[in-house]
Amino acid sequence: MHGWARAKMLSMVLLAVGLSSPAMAVEKDLTDKGRALVKKDCSRCHATGTEGFSPNPEAPPFRTLSSKYPVEDLAESLAEGIVSGHPEMPIFVFSPHDVDAIIDYLQSIQEKPGGTDETPEAAPEETPEE
Repeated sequence: MHGWARAKMLSMVLLAVGLSSPAMAVEKDLTDKGRALVKKDCSRCHATGTEGFSPNPEAPPFRTLSSKYPVEDLAESLAEGIVSGHPEMPIFVFSPHDVDAIIDYLQSIQEKPGGTDETPEAAPEETPEE
């Protein structure tokens, strides 16, 4: 490969990497902001990470929310003021950007279907037919 062709190829690769990195950085920044928001505002009662118990036993760990409903469905409540059935929970109202960050973070920590605490059942052994 000639020197100019190699330089052109290198430029194209660097351009492609450069164009994708800001998008990844923005996504990571959004997730980090969501993590910071829920830690600041919600961790007094809820487990806000990928493990651990909620300090308030009646407050679900955030990593399990998707087992009850789609996490995206929380966006409207977060923007208009999330109200709970129990009086201990304060009313929170978040800006649209903060809502996006919180939803992005919550989606990033959801447990996969089937959970991690379950042990798969062993397949029954087949017995030869007689």
